[in-house]
Amino acid sequence: MGRRTQAGLAGKGGRQVTPFDWAAIEEALNAHGCAHVPGVLAPGDCAALASLYADGERFRSRVVMARHGFGRGEYQYFAYPLPPLVAALRERMYGPLAAIANRWYEAMALPVRFPPTHAEFLARCHAAGQQRPTPLLLRYEGEDYNCLHQDLYGEHVFPLQAAFLLSRPGQDFTGGEFVLTEQRPRMQSRVEVVPLAQGDCVIFPVFHRPVNGTRGIYRVNLRHGVSRVRSGMRHTLGVIFHDAA
Repeated sequence: MGRRTQAGLAGKGGRQVTPFDWAAIEEALNAHGCAHVPGVLAPGDCAALASLYADGERFRSRVVMARHGFGRGEYQYFAYPLPPLVAALRERMYGPLAAIANRWYEAMALPVRFPPTHAEFLARCHAAGQQRPTPLLLRYEGEDYNCLHQDLYGEHVFPLQAAFLLSRPGQDFTGGEFVLTEQRPRMQSRVEVVPLAQGDCVIFPVFHRPVNGTRGIYRVNLRHGVSRVRSGMRHTLGVIFHDAA
């Protein structure tokens, strides 16, 4: 799986808020289709990000899910410039994930390769007319949920993304589990439920990944969503690495 390394991001006061073990993350992605990284964001950073939801000037658009058949609840896409912590997460996570993505695409015999820096990849997106930022904040209240979906926004799609739970399960809300389904050829779908705590990150495929089968590597399609929130309010930060058309 390659060399085991850790990388972090300096948050407020210079503390390291994102200790990522990328070899372990790649191992989990290959084995389970997702990687759970505990305690990435500090509680204060979670609260600060969640509080941005009320500041409409920070966002380029707001989506009410029920109006589009997406579920119940709502989300807002950040405008540029992104909040510093969101921009830092997007930039610093991209490089290690691009290395994983390139190994995946080689295994699936797909011709696309991803450049080593996020700036280079965004330049590719922007040249194709994908110029709108895609990081978003999601808000769910009691009885809200997010239908299974894929976050595809144009020709250029980065195959991995991340979600960060900003609220406290059992205190701020109940229910609202992160759900991932994997559709395997000629087989029934597999379901993965990731029990996130406040500040945890889950990294997962946008739409497909390679799986090693008895006849070699084959491709499986994935969708993700959120189960019904029973009570309270749940905020999530979504980090998508391609921009939208």
